[in-house]
Amino acid sequence: MFKPLSLFIGLRYTRAKRRTGFISFITLTSVLGIALGVAALITVLSVMNGFEAELRDRILGMTSHASITGIDGELRDWQTLEAPLQQESRVLGWAPYVEGQAMINSERHVSGTLLRGILPDYEPRVSEVATRLVAGHLTDLRAGEFGIILGMELAEHLGVIVGDKVTVITPQVTPTPAGILPRLKRFTVVGIFHVGMFEYDRNLALINLEDARRLYTMAEGISGLRLKLDDVFYARQIAREIGPRLPGHYMITDWTQAHSNFFKAIQTEKRVMFIILLLIVAVAAFNIVSTLVMVVTDKRSDIAILRTQGMPPSTVMAIFVVLGTIIGLFGTLIGGIGGVILALNVETVVPAIERLFGVQFLSADVYYISELPSKLIWSDVYRITAVAFLLSVLATLYPAWQASRIKPAEELRYE
Repeated sequence: MFKPLSLFIGLRYTRAKRRTGFISFITLTSVLGIALGVAALITVLSVMNGFEAELRDRILGMTSHASITGIDGELRDWQTLEAPLQQESRVLGWAPYVEGQAMINSERHVSGTLLRGILPDYEPRVSEVATRLVAGHLTDLRAGEFGIILGMELAEHLGVIVGDKVTVITPQVTPTPAGILPRLKRFTVVGIFHVGMFEYDRNLALINLEDARRLYTMAEGISGLRLKLDDVFYARQIAREIGPRLPGHYMITDWTQAHSNFFKAIQTEKRVMFIILLLIVAVAAFNIVSTLVMVVTDKRSDIAILRTQGMPPSTVMAIFVVLGTIIGLFGTLIGGIGGVILALNVETVVPAIERLFGVQFLSADVYYISELPSKLIWSDVYRITAVAFLLSVLATLYPAWQASRIKPAEELRYE
């Protein structure tokens, strides 16, 4: 079907001057439409991949890949688990913690927060908070001195800086002759961290583990152990393997359980966006139909002459399939290259646009992330370009089939 003659004529039709410039204009818009659709699809999916990766890194940078706690929600004698965990090659680190809800009160404002007690020597093994500090050090959290490290957004809301005093109020109560009173303690702000994720910068505070145990009256234990694993994508499998090898009975949870709905929602959004933007590519691809229909109308007499010289209908059909395929190929290539270039430079282009027009696309107090990340996955590029090219080829079949049905006698009757 695809003989050199059909390829030669199809290529010639792409370069030949039309009797009307309108056909050339429609051809150009078809190419540009496919290119814009492919570029938009690659860029949007890259940005969504970047969001997913950035959120995962920031969430796992402050939480744990997995955690171990007791059946009753409290872990006692956690030091006995250190030796078994050292034997686990897939466990890179562990750290004890005490966690609970609290109210933090300053002279200006009050705010609810998640209060986490940590050991400064252990915490860098499982989180990146030590590298996210903009003021102070983890070692400033010394037992008995009641120091506290706040997220930047939380510190700004409370109107405090390093050295200021805040009052921490917990749900636990203390019975007194005057009645039941909430437990409260004065803390000194010794540090401020900035993760770049509003959920943690606004709603997390860190104190020393021993201070947290006193505050939450957990004299016999802690909330649990946080684990860092060698592969976050196999956290559930690793957690299941570790459990039976630990002495005693414990509950082991992983990050996929705590944030599963969130990441499933992102995956669903990616699929929906792919379908929506693919419709744009489909509309642009099927512009090829109108282009080829007009070319066929313009070349009816040429096709009739070729048929009288012995050209079979299959070769005529191949001519216009070649013509439409070339249009789709150029549009896909231009869009693919443009989309890759834009996806690789989103983090530079978007800030430049924000500075130029004085706007901010992602406000930190509304979105989880205030920057627009991008992660180009080549398998997405191959999939998008392949689908776009396939749609372009399919769009050529109907007008090419109509061209192959032209009857030479009827077309040349009045020539």
